[in-house]
Amino acid sequence: MPLADLSWPRRTERCVVRPVTLTDADALWSYWRLPEVVRWTGGGDATTAALHERLSDSERRGRRLVVEHDGAVIGDLVLFPRDGWAQHPVKEQAVGVEAEIGWAFDPAYGGRGLATEAVGVMLDACLSPAPDGLGLRRVVANCFAANVPSYRLMERLGMRREALNRRDSLHAELGWLDGLSYALLADEWRPSR
Repeated sequence: MPLADLSWPRRTERCVVRPVTLTDADALWSYWRLPEVVRWTGGGDATTAALHERLSDSERRGRRLVVEHDGAVIGDLVLFPRDGWAQHPVKEQAVGVEAEIGWAFDPAYGGRGLATEAVGVMLDACLSPAPDGLGLRRVVANCFAANVPSYRLMERLGMRREALNRRDSLHAELGWLDGLSYALLADEWRPSR
């Protein structure tokens, strides 16, 4: 379920959302390395070389989008496809019908609603029927409960809190923290366009 198979770029009032390219690595690294971003994302790539290597994998690249504002890359969005839970007789009907989404944004652009616009594009791409979208039935997103900006973003977009899990998420510095799970069904999505 590669996002790259859909029609891009997609535009909001202030953002352009498009598939990531290898040439975006340095722009992504400029904010991925910031302590306030690493605090909540975990900082998976220790060097720009590691990030370049990750983006050289076409399958991974096909699940990631970048967000531009005034020509600058200010964030990225990622899609993790998954199957829904199902009983064995109907298992085939649950294959590839869900996804988990995630994001990271440059804190310098926070508080302007740009992340809300961009993640809305991702939700629209996931939940709209083909050929404009992937036609998924459900999208989920998770975060540490202490990551207030992340869960407020989910709530602004109409995602529903489905779980508050006690000390289920291991943070590199803070130990076991509470985690939140949010979800949105296709028939609940109200696209902005």
